[in-house]
Amino acid sequence: MAEPLHSEIVEADGHLIDSRLLTSVFDKVIERGARFDVLDFSIGRTNEEFSHLRLRVTAQTEDGLRDVLEALIPLGCHPRRHDDARVALAGDGFVPEDFYSTTNHHTQIRQGGRWLDVAEQRMDAVIVVAEGRAVCRKLRDIRAGEAVVCGVAGIRVVPEFQERDRLGFAFMTNDVSTERRVDVSVARVVRMMREVKADGGRIVMVAGPVVVHSGGGPHLARLVRQGWVDGLLAGNALAVHDAEAAFFGTSLGVDLEAGVAVEEGHKHHMRAINRIRRVGGLREAVAQGVLSRGLMHDVITHDVPFVLAGSIRDDGPLPDTLMDLVVAQERYAEVLRDARLVVMLSSMLHSIGVGNMLPAWVRVVCVDINPAVVTKLSDRGSSQTAGVVTDVGLFLDHLSAQIGEERRDRASNK
Repeated sequence: MAEPLHSEIVEADGHLIDSRLLTSVFDKVIERGARFDVLDFSIGRTNEEFSHLRLRVTAQTEDGLRDVLEALIPLGCHPRRHDDARVALAGDGFVPEDFYSTTNHHTQIRQGGRWLDVAEQRMDAVIVVAEGRAVCRKLRDIRAGEAVVCGVAGIRVVPEFQERDRLGFAFMTNDVSTERRVDVSVARVVRMMREVKADGGRIVMVAGPVVVHSGGGPHLARLVRQGWVDGLLAGNALAVHDAEAAFFGTSLGVDLEAGVAVEEGHKHHMRAINRIRRVGGLREAVAQGVLSRGLMHDVITHDVPFVLAGSIRDDGPLPDTLMDLVVAQERYAEVLRDARLVVMLSSMLHSIGVGNMLPAWVRVVCVDINPAVVTKLSDRGSSQTAGVVTDVGLFLDHLSAQIGEERRDRASNK
């Protein structure tokens, strides 16, 4: 006698075709050895109108069906039955095996017959329910007795739908952009920055030391002075080599003007660290006039919040660098709170880390000469990332110049 089949009817609404969600839904079902029957599909008749999908999913086992439903939730599918989300009590720093692991998309859970928006949305978290609220919480922050959402019932995810033009970001990601493409890409980033600022939003930069090595430091500093940067997230190396450039005109011992290695230049970054450590840190160095120019000087003098997160390979490190990883993550999250645009500048490690902290509705631009960095961000869930494949110094040069030109044009038209 054949085993009984297990099925569930799910629904989804949105720009399912434009965002390629429809194909992804079908693929997820087939990949897991289940089958689907399309019970209803209506296409939105206008640019704004949503499409609607009603689908029966059938699997051989109950566990197999649950596996398929878990895979479909991040794609915007939810069971047609409106059961409340199931909650279970957590231990100290751990939760039940079948806990729901969040995405970075807008999420709701059903409790007491009504839908609750989940606050502090981020990926790879759990959902804690207390006093009529639902909030994302990192696993390490869970305490014994807290109620966490488990299973797949009563959970609704609304993905960020693909915009028609995706802000014009039709970038190639398999080669280095030509100068012409960089100009076009930069123009669109400038437009995004202006839109964010016009709405009172915040722009956060995530920067690697290549910003300094490639000569981009002065251009980023100019953006800081002009008020375009509301937060800077980086590692120890960015500040170290920025200080090296300020003191000695080199980065990694290479003269930034001549592009050649300087004799004994390999010692310069250690001398820079020593000079900063002698006075107690970057802020003290700026206050005492020891550090009188450079990116970190301008960040500090313009009161831009910054966090330097340390790693095992850091020289020094600088006194300002946070070597406690948990503390650094928390400080990163504080600077990112309410950010509307994050520009990631040639730092794969910090870019991926920041991507994990962001909800999907925060715009992200990733600039790197290695197209794999953009791909990694998207593969790890930061699907809202628009990529610019080019030298970061060239990008910042063009960005600073274009914003400067626009400021002059606006001033001349007044």
